[in-house]
Amino acid sequence: MRIPGAVALVTGANRGLGAAYVQALLDRGAAKVYAGVRDTSTVTDPRVTALHLDVTDDATIAAAVRRAGDVTLLVNNAGIGSLEPVLGSDAELRRLMDVNYFGLIAVSRAFAPVLAANGGGVVANVLSDLSWRGSSFLGGYAATKSAAWSATNSTRLDLAGQGTQVVAVHAGYIDTDLTAAVDVPKLAPSRVANETLDGIEKGAHEVVVGEPAREAKAAPAKSVTDAYPQLVGS
Repeated sequence: MRIPGAVALVTGANRGLGAAYVQALLDRGAAKVYAGVRDTSTVTDPRVTALHLDVTDDATIAAAVRRAGDVTLLVNNAGIGSLEPVLGSDAELRRLMDVNYFGLIAVSRAFAPVLAANGGGVVANVLSDLSWRGSSFLGGYAATKSAAWSATNSTRLDLAGQGTQVVAVHAGYIDTDLTAAVDVPKLAPSRVANETLDGIEKGAHEVVVGEPAREAKAAPAKSVTDAYPQLVGS
């Protein structure tokens, strides 16, 4: 897919990495960018079409499909983080899974027919280097990203017949509000967004941004503190 002329929907688009995706798409000549957000008042750029969308709410997803029937590129960026360990509370683990896994699946399922009707298009799922790494303090989050990675690979097979490119995006810590309290080297959101769009245009199935993510893919048995020794003792 070429980004110029594309019609894109970015979930979780009002800040952080989502806002960077929106900006990169506009900079590269996307014909239209829908910003999928829970609060449309947070979208103030007149070049962007605000779209009420909560990835955990089937009614808002269905309404988004009806309104955005011209989408050719779906960026599943919406996600939440938590310091809940993998053996932590059921309530918190379910909250993480509802957004990071089930939300991604629900939006992808709903928009797959839209993409098919518009020539196939692209689904880009924002994952993490924790798709491959374990973590004592981010175990719940890591588990959701690992599950989403597996789902991404299966979705690629499921949608191959309709010509949809499905891309898994893996990156380490990104400089956003979500990681503000963590003192480790971080990636610029603009870098992640632009490398994702580069990969899409090249027909890639996977985009791995930054050395920690590349190391995680090569040695998935290592923990997150192997990549970020600053976190030892956290």
